[in-house]
Amino acid sequence: MQTTISPFSLTNIRLFILFRVLFNARFYYPVFTILFLDYGLSIEQFALLNTVWAFTIVLAEVPSGALADLLGRKRLLVGTTLLMMAEMALIAFVPLGNISLIFSVFLVNRILSGLAEAMASGADEAMAYDTLVEAGIADQWPRVLDLQMRAQNIGYIFAMTLGALAYDPGMVNTCIHWLGWEGSVDQQVTMRYPLYLTLLLGILAWLTTLQMRDPQVVNGSINLDTAGRVRMIEVLRMTLGAGGWILRTPFALAIILFAMSFDHTLRMIVTMTSQYYRLIQLPEASFGLIGSAVALLGLFVPRVARWLSEHYSPQKNVLLLLALALATLFGLTLFIPYLGLFPMMLVFIGMMLTSFFTSHYLNQITSSDHRATVLSFKGLAFNAAYGLIGIFYALLISRLRAQQGALHPDWLPEEVGDAAFEASISWFPWYLLAVLALVALLSLPRMRKKELEQIGKGR
Repeated sequence: MQTTISPFSLTNIRLFILFRVLFNARFYYPVFTILFLDYGLSIEQFALLNTVWAFTIVLAEVPSGALADLLGRKRLLVGTTLLMMAEMALIAFVPLGNISLIFSVFLVNRILSGLAEAMASGADEAMAYDTLVEAGIADQWPRVLDLQMRAQNIGYIFAMTLGALAYDPGMVNTCIHWLGWEGSVDQQVTMRYPLYLTLLLGILAWLTTLQMRDPQVVNGSINLDTAGRVRMIEVLRMTLGAGGWILRTPFALAIILFAMSFDHTLRMIVTMTSQYYRLIQLPEASFGLIGSAVALLGLFVPRVARWLSEHYSPQKNVLLLLALALATLFGLTLFIPYLGLFPMMLVFIGMMLTSFFTSHYLNQITSSDHRATVLSFKGLAFNAAYGLIGIFYALLISRLRAQQGALHPDWLPEEVGDAAFEASISWFPWYLLAVLALVALLSLPRMRKKELEQIGKGR
């Protein structure tokens, strides 16, 4: 008998969507880099701090997933929001003037931020999916993902717009004078406003997680009665058990490896969007509008991803992603003025599709007792691959800059850098093909046809 229960009638599902919006809608994202610089930090310190952030996520990702499976997902999510509040309060209220103190505070901020990201990764999704399992409507997960991703992008649009306005002292002073208030504020005051707003979201996220509850899944082994006596050996056992299950389940391994291949390649491109936009002659004033346009795409792409997951097999969706990614990466190499924006939009679409498909297929085949740990392994793979490609790209761009400098000794350093960047982009489609070929060799020979037939409708 077909169920009449709507997934959105379940409190946990509504809270999960709200949590994702509050946790990810960071008001300081549109001014992320210059925020660090306005506090007095250098570009080198900025790069070092974000390296620390990435390594923190890699180190904490899987253990936090195991803790979520052992202690309960709600406890991990409450802890996540407390970390979010702490990380934002540190930099929102740190005094200016002492660079050593500021760097130390930002270092702690990056560590806490990485821990919060790692703890949220897997735990919130596992809790929401198990809520559907508990209600007997696990097949409704694509609908939940669809709405969650669209709601998150609405929050992103709001945060991008308001955060940039709140950071601008000219805009803030205009608003103050319009309200009839005397005086004015400068950049050292307004640069904290996006942080205050994000801290407020952290408090709201904390209140949201307090209302969640851990679903009791009959088929799982979540036992909250013993949560207080969890020892590190149990975390290790859970971690090794989930890792072993991934290695023994070819379809799970293939999902993670193929998704990792697409995600880290496209994400590396995303980190360099401002340089690409400049080389296709887009004015810097348009970058914020482009970010909002990307968020608007997020309102529609999840619906497309849901339709694809319901009507096509995993194999067909991987081939679709491959065609889209290659067309995108080859399109980027052309650096067409203005029109080069379109392949960059496809980069974001490819990342959204990858995220949706990974969550859909991996949750379908993972049991409740180690769901958060398995999802954390996915996050670990994604972030480790992203860190490695960052190192490889730094070496590549250094080599290309030297080559371009030798070929054009009369060029200015900026011109050499631009030429090296353009040359580096041409490596990405071939890199993706090489990585996917390696992944196919590692995973496909172990795949069983029966596994594929059990996942999706496979039309």
